[in-house]
Amino acid sequence: MCFLLEMKTDLNLLLECLKYQMDNPSSQKEALVTIYSVCQQNSYASIYFREIGGLMFVKNLAKSSIHSMVKEAALFTLGAIAERDVYCQQTLCTSEFFEDIIWFLSKYESNINLKRMSVYVMLVLVSNNRAGQTLVRETGCVGILLQFFRTALSMSEMDLSNETIYQNYQLWSSVCSALCACVNNPQNDVNQKICSSVFQHANKWLQSCVKPEIIRPICSFICLTVANNTHVQEHFISIGGLAILSEVLTKLEHDSHGNLPSAKLAVVVTKTLDACIADNPAVGVVLAKHHIVSKLLTLLLHESLDSGEQFSIILALGHCTEACGKYGLH
Repeated sequence: MCFLLEMKTDLNLLLECLKYQMDNPSSQKEALVTIYSVCQQNSYASIYFREIGGLMFVKNLAKSSIHSMVKEAALFTLGAIAERDVYCQQTLCTSEFFEDIIWFLSKYESNINLKRMSVYVMLVLVSNNRAGQTLVRETGCVGILLQFFRTALSMSEMDLSNETIYQNYQLWSSVCSALCACVNNPQNDVNQKICSSVFQHANKWLQSCVKPEIIRPICSFICLTVANNTHVQEHFISIGGLAILSEVLTKLEHDSHGNLPSAKLAVVVTKTLDACIADNPAVGVVLAKHHIVSKLLTLLLHESLDSGEQFSIILALGHCTEACGKYGLH
C-alpha cells in the first residue's frame, strides 16, 4: 500500500515537472525517462498515469514541443506505456494520433531517431489490435511505412559499422517490424494485399544481400504477409519470389557445412518458403528445379540445430514432397 502511494506521488510530481519545465527540454526529457522507468516497474502505474491525464499530456507534448529530444522521449514513453497496458493502447489508438505520427515521419527536419520512435509507437498501436491495423491503413500510415521500406536503407551501402548507415538500418528494421504487425496477429487480409506491393523490392534485397541483419527481417515480413493467404502467395510466386527464396536457401545450405550461423539462417528461409507453399501446392516445378527436398534433408542432418528448427524443416519437407508428388516431380 505504501509502495502504491509512493508511486502515485512520484507520477504526480513528474507530471507537474513536465508541465512547468516547458523551457527546459533537458529536465522534461529526464522526467519522461523517469516516468517510463516507474511504469516499467509497476503494472498499475501506466493505468494511474492515464487516469491523471498524463498520457494525453505526453501525447500533446510530443506534437507541441519544439525540441527534438523531448519529442523523441515523449514518443518512446507513450510506446512503452501503451505496450504495457491495453487501455492505454486503446486511448492512443485514434485517427488523430496516427495523423500526428505521419506528420512526424513526413517532416523534412525530423531526425532519424524521431522517425524511429514514431515507427515504434505505430508498431505498439497495431500489435494484437485489429482496430489499430484498420487505422494504420485508413490514415495512410501503412503507405508511409512501405515508402520507408523501399527508401530508408540503400542496397549499395551496407557497412553497418558506419554510424549513419547503422542508424538508417535501425529505422528500416523497425519499419519491417511495424509492417509485420500490420498484417499479423490478428491476420489482416486487406493489409496483406497492400503490403504485397513491395514484394519486388524484398526480392531485390534477397538477391543482393545474404547478411542475417537483412535476411531475418525480410523473411519475417514475407512470411507473415503471405501466411494463410493464397492470393498473396500466388502473387509472390508469380513475380519469382519462390525461385529467389530457393536460390537463397541453396546458397545458405551449401555454406552451412561447418557454419552454424548459415545453418540457422537457412532455417529462417525454410520457414518463409514453407509459408509460401503451405496453402498452395501448385509449386512443384519450382521446388524440383532447385532440388529443395534434397537440400532440406541435408539441412535436417545438421547436428547443431535444435528440435524446434528441425521441426520447421520437417514441416516444410512435408509440404514440399506433397507439392512435388502432386506433379510426379522429384
